[in-house]
Amino acid sequence: MLLLATGCGSGGPEPRRLSVYAASSLTDAFTAIERAFEAAHDGVDVALAFAGSQVLRLQIEQGAPADVFASADPDHTQALIDARLLRGARPFAANELAIVVPLDNPSGIESYGGLTAAERLVIGADTVPVGRYTRAVLRRSATTLGADFETTVLSRVVSLEHNVRLVRAKVELGEADAGIVYRTDAATAARVRIVPIPADLNVRAEYVMGIVTAGRSRTPSGAARGPAERWIAFVHSPRGQAILGEYGFLAP
Repeated sequence: MLLLATGCGSGGPEPRRLSVYAASSLTDAFTAIERAFEAAHDGVDVALAFAGSQVLRLQIEQGAPADVFASADPDHTQALIDARLLRGARPFAANELAIVVPLDNPSGIESYGGLTAAERLVIGADTVPVGRYTRAVLRRSATTLGADFETTVLSRVVSLEHNVRLVRAKVELGEADAGIVYRTDAATAARVRIVPIPADLNVRAEYVMGIVTAGRSRTPSGAARGPAERWIAFVHSPRGQAILGEYGFLAP
């Protein structure tokens, strides 16, 4: 389900609309960046659409009117590049995974190794970036936690979600004893406790952003930078990177 957040112009000429499709885990940070960007770029109206990266990629492939695509998995941006639907893509942030449990922690999970105590675990589907990263972490765990750890943990899974915010929501609502999410989503949630994943087992999730070639904000070669180029430049700027850092994202 898409969450659409539309900024408002500040008077003067009709605002130029910029449609940014972004991974669900970017919701809070990109909403803050939208406010800062519009304040610095009078006349540009940013519309943010958030969903799982795989959903947004499919929509772009089907002709959705996106101008910019920000993915939580480089594979999705590369697929669009290969199809000549995306250009100028480069990393702009990174993330890690963490476990979230309800505040009352019914399964008593106090460490990553204790994840086997969960009776109801929620993770991302294997087509979702957070789900793919989760499985990568579980595979790495065999060296320190035994060959059966991955199998045991996966046997506790009761729901596979299509974006990371849905994973977190199941835990917040008490419908799961634990979930595996991005560290940034764990840090911004007041109704869950965070159980860290050891650094040597964790993964680095790379976020990549580029311009949709069929977007309305594309700029002809040699012309002044359009809204899409300016948005990407702003995200990469010290101000944009500072906002991402405030929400827990790592430098690319």
